[in-house]
Amino acid sequence: MFRRLLTTVLFLSFAFFAMGQTPDTVAAKAKADTVVKKADAIKRTTFAPKIKKEQEYHPDSTHSPQLAVKRSLFIPGWGQYYNKQLWYIKVPGIYLGLGLLGNAIIVNQKQYKLFTALAKISRTGGIPDKSNPLYSSYLKYKDEYNLYVVQYNISNTDLETAANGYQRNFQISILGVIAVWGVQAVEAYITAKFINAYTVDNNLSFKVSPTIIGGEQSMYASNFNSAFIPGIKFTFTL
Repeated sequence: MFRRLLTTVLFLSFAFFAMGQTPDTVAAKAKADTVVKKADAIKRTTFAPKIKKEQEYHPDSTHSPQLAVKRSLFIPGWGQYYNKQLWYIKVPGIYLGLGLLGNAIIVNQKQYKLFTALAKISRTGGIPDKSNPLYSSYLKYKDEYNLYVVQYNISNTDLETAANGYQRNFQISILGVIAVWGVQAVEAYITAKFINAYTVDNNLSFKVSPTIIGGEQSMYASNFNSAFIPGIKFTFTL
């Protein structure tokens, strides 16, 4: 009977002790949860840029430089599109240059015809007769004739000089179109050649080490009177 009573008292004592410790335990746990939440909030608000893996570039043996240059010669910009390297910048630039040169061709050709006709009409000394073949040119450029010849009194020599200048600009514009066409084809070929045969990536490395100039024979030969020349050896790994 005494043992049972002692056991009951001890059990109740431990129970009350445990109940007395529960609030402190709960408070400690709540405090720990608060610290964890604050740490998570700090992690979310802290800016940490992502580390990007360096891209590796390797030669593409299936990429054909001949195909790139053929496409560029057939249609300007097609070779750049085939190379897939900044083609969205190169192709608009090519067509912008060709467009400006094409507009220069049209304008200079039109002005060349105008001033050539005015120079021929002014050479006759006045308005040509209806029987004169230049009369149709006069009717076509009547307003320009009245402006340049009658109102501004431009001489025949100046009209011919202006016509020659527009003719020269017309020819230069044609040469410019040919040059742009050729340069973009060469650029497409060179770019495709590098894609096909060369690479510069993060696998490129080199090693510097000391060496002796003279070869293995001078190092292992029995004649020790031979001169040894120190040097530096560079080893490149592609």
